[in-house]
Amino acid sequence: MPANLPPQYFEAEKKFRLAKNPADKKVALEEMLAIMPKHKGTDHLRADLRRKIARLTQISEKKAATQRASMLIDKEGAAQVVVVGLPNTGKSQLVSSVTNASPTVAEYPFTTQSATPGMMEFENIQIQLIDTPPLTEQSVVWWLPHMIRRADALLIVVDLGDAPLAQVEAIFTELESRKIDIKDKVKALIVGNKLDLASAQENHLALKNKYQGQLPVIAVSARVGVGLEEMKREIFQMLDIIRVYTKAPGQKPEFTDPIILERGSTLEDAAASVHKDFAAKLKYARIWGSGKHDGIMAKRDHVLQDGDIIELHL
Repeated sequence: MPANLPPQYFEAEKKFRLAKNPADKKVALEEMLAIMPKHKGTDHLRADLRRKIARLTQISEKKAATQRASMLIDKEGAAQVVVVGLPNTGKSQLVSSVTNASPTVAEYPFTTQSATPGMMEFENIQIQLIDTPPLTEQSVVWWLPHMIRRADALLIVVDLGDAPLAQVEAIFTELESRKIDIKDKVKALIVGNKLDLASAQENHLALKNKYQGQLPVIAVSARVGVGLEEMKREIFQMLDIIRVYTKAPGQKPEFTDPIILERGSTLEDAAASVHKDFAAKLKYARIWGSGKHDGIMAKRDHVLQDGDIIELHL
């Protein structure tokens, strides 16, 4: 039996052939299926269209899952810091040199194609760094602005041997075009990489002179390992967080797993971070460090400092 397909079917079929992505192809196939007359002459064609729709649905769902995984990297450690830079600035090598991550490192640009997280140790805490694809007008992935907004801070890596002032301005322009205001709303650190190059010291000084009042600036060489420990400390300072330690009465403090709080947090904030009910049940606390005397009783609104030890009494 002939199919006797109407002209609208062939128009939808043309849309299918011209479609550039699985979602558009699926829409065209569904339109073809809806237009197609239902009789024995179209049974085989109808089954074929359903198979194609099922296959495109599978492809679309897999792609969406991959995109969601790229965009949403769970925060681990004390904080999450996104690392950005133009092509070939050495940011992947930098991330690799201070974390357990293994991003692709090469002398040619655009080697990083996805987000790669790694954990950086600083003293007794770990900070998560996320290497990202190069930041250019043509190559910015759709999920990167969301990732930056969601993170605690931003590391801006520039090549000290290749007009770093222009690189920083280009990065600012790209981010601002995506409604990310570095100077006002994002904690950020400018890292001048490749300090081992001939012109690096002079370019580092130029960077500091222009941006030091707005953002902290540091120079490193990921290739030879210069300045990396100082960079870790600068990242910690930029995050504006403190480490607070707890102790049980009559026991020694636990220094391996500090409570991480924003600078300016109080004793009540620390109690709540230990357990959601502790702040309400807290009778009193003793404090070592920022108190007038070690072990002195402290009020709930006492502002804590990095390295304080607290003893909570419920």
